[in-house]
Amino acid sequence: MTGLNSMVLLVVVMMVASLRLQGTLAQTRHVVGDTLGWTIPIGGAATYTTWASQQTFTVGDTLLFNFTTGLHNVVEVSHVVYGQCSSVNTLSPNSIGPVVVKLTQPGNHYYICTVVSHCQIGQKLAINVSPATSTTPQGAPSSAPVSPPSTIAFPPYFPYYYVPVGSPIPPPITSAAPSFTAIILVTFLAVVLASLY
Repeated sequence: MTGLNSMVLLVVVMMVASLRLQGTLAQTRHVVGDTLGWTIPIGGAATYTTWASQQTFTVGDTLLFNFTTGLHNVVEVSHVVYGQCSSVNTLSPNSIGPVVVKLTQPGNHYYICTVVSHCQIGQKLAINVSPATSTTPQGAPSSAPVSPPSTIAFPPYFPYYYVPVGSPIPPPITSAAPSFTAIILVTFLAVVLASLY
C-alpha cells in the first residue's frame, strides 16, 4: 500500500511540475528591434512599427530594450506623449540598459527614448498587448464580458527589472507548442518512475 501511495504522490508532483512548466513556456521575450536593439533607427519610426507588426504581444510576455547605458533610455508614455515625443510629465526614464519590461496589462502601450531628439527621429515603439490566453475549457461558463474603459489608465510605475550588462540573453521562446510536449514527456517519465516502485 505504501508503494501505491508513493506512486500516486509522484504522479501528482510530476503533473503539477508540468503545469508550472507550461505557464513558463507560454511567455515570450521580445527583443525590441531584434539585432538592431533600442537605438536611433536608420529607417526612422517605420523601423519599430514594422518590427512590432511582426510580433504578437500577450499579457505575461516581456520586452527587452537592449541599449547602451548613457546613450539611450526608455519610458512608457501615454498615446498623446508618444505622438508629441514630449518628455514632459513622463515617469522617470530608465537609462541603465538593457531593460526588461513585463507586459502586465492588455491594450496599447507606448515607449519612447527621451534623450535629446531621439524620439522625433524614430526611437519610439507602439504595441498592442492581447489578454493572456484563457485556460477555461471550451463549453465552460465564462464571466460576462467586461467593456473596455473609455480612457486608458497607465500604471503608476514602470514594470521593469534589470538584466545585468554582459549577461547572456536567452533566446526568445516563440511558441507554446513545447509546453504540450513537456507535459507529455513529464507525464511519461512520472509513469515510468512510478512503475519502478
